[in-house]
Amino acid sequence: MHRLLLIEDDARLAGMVADYLGQAGFVVDRAPSVAQAHLAVVRHPPDLVLMDVMLPDGDGLALTAEWRQNPRTSSLPILMLTARGDPADRILGLELGADDYLAKPFEPRELLARVRALLRRAQPRPTATEVIRVGDLELDVGARAVRRAGKPCELTGYQFDILLALARQAGRVLSRDQIMGTSRGHSLEAYDRSIDVHVSRIRAVIEDDPRSPQKLLTVRGVGYLLARPSAASEAVQPHESLPWRGARP
Repeated sequence: MHRLLLIEDDARLAGMVADYLGQAGFVVDRAPSVAQAHLAVVRHPPDLVLMDVMLPDGDGLALTAEWRQNPRTSSLPILMLTARGDPADRILGLELGADDYLAKPFEPRELLARVRALLRRAQPRPTATEVIRVGDLELDVGARAVRRAGKPCELTGYQFDILLALARQAGRVLSRDQIMGTSRGHSLEAYDRSIDVHVSRIRAVIEDDPRSPQKLLTVRGVGYLLARPSAASEAVQPHESLPWRGARP
């Protein structure tokens, strides 16, 4: 039985969400503030966090960024729940380390689907001894860990899955739909283009210069490619794909 931590100061909404997810088979702990969230995550470590952005004693975005810097919570799946529906706010949340984003008001069944999708991604894979190497990148599939030139790289669970999907077919272009399919992503993520933000975050970790990527390339109008060392100098031109620029990969 999975344990969830719901960080939400609206008591009525928190009660309804907790009841709904409880009926779906989850144990739901509630924290109405940043201070209580810090206590809850230590007392009863959750499998996933549902994070409101606007809290009475702080900011859920800042809390997400803080937890991503803490080894205890760096890989904890975080789903943001907020009334801020502006695309810039969604992108900011994802850039700070959230795995997914759901704007209020939301459909309870969509919330449940996203929770289950994030938990599936966080589950250990059976290939415990598999290690994939692409250039100076090393992906330990069983440990769900990435190292670059021997140094650990901090990625969220979903970001690891995206990089793994590309590494398994290094040198080949994958569309966003193919990447989500192999990483078991939720279909709605193709709509809100969160995968583009996750790719940008991966580049920030594995590239010398994320603004001019040499490893994780964008093939304009097609998708993404993790370049093999011999392929980095070929004709594919790296181009930062953003929701408001260029054609959709």
